[in-house]
Amino acid sequence: MKIRSLVILSVLMVAAMLISGCSGGILGGKPKYTVATDATWYPFEFVDENSKEIVGFDIDLMKAIADKEGIQVEFKNVAWEALLAGMAQCQYDAAISSISITEDRKPNMLFSDPYYTVGQQVVVAADNATIKGKDDLSGKKVGAQISTTGAIEIGKITGAELVNFDTIGLAFQALMNGSIDAVVADNVMALGYVSKYSDKMKAAGDPFTGESIGIAVCKTKPDLLKKMNDGLAKVTAENLIDTLNTQWVKNQKLP
Repeated sequence: MKIRSLVILSVLMVAAMLISGCSGGILGGKPKYTVATDATWYPFEFVDENSKEIVGFDIDLMKAIADKEGIQVEFKNVAWEALLAGMAQCQYDAAISSISITEDRKPNMLFSDPYYTVGQQVVVAADNATIKGKDDLSGKKVGAQISTTGAIEIGKITGAELVNFDTIGLAFQALMNGSIDAVVADNVMALGYVSKYSDKMKAAGDPFTGESIGIAVCKTKPDLLKKMNDGLAKVTAENLIDTLNTQWVKNQKLP
């Protein structure tokens, strides 16, 4: 009996290790999923300077969805290009990071229903009198975070010189230092920088694109996609998106 018990115990221990060690495993009775985010995109996801935790609109939204669907999520702070590559290879179960739903990305990952809309915004130095919008960027050095839709849109402008940065913060710093002429980025985040540094930069024109934001899911996990969509529908019905918009967007103040 002792030998049999030891065998059974060993099997159970190995099974537990396999489950807890894999993505999408079971922990505390709830499925656990790894969710990637590039925590540099205020107010959607960023690292709180005091708590050192990842916070923001997207983080609160994902936690609410997880609660509705009875799952657990573990956030991984990942650089933007690594996030896109990781999702294409299913290194993460999902990603929430102000991700625009584009045709180019759809072959590499699944997307939830949209939950927000953004547009690309041109930002220039406060004393710039020549750039009034996208049509004035030809012949100019224009910064963006690498592989974002902002960078993609700059690439479509004849004569504009795209200058890629690893983070959007570095792009805005270069604008304030005078090494580039403009920055293109999501309007919500861009206007936050404009508000904080109104003596150094300003918005040039209105947003010139309309982009739907969604949650990315590993392309081999349609079951998880359904959970994301079901949870999103539930929290939307409870007006959580409006609440988060008021909390994080309308009242945003860059840290």
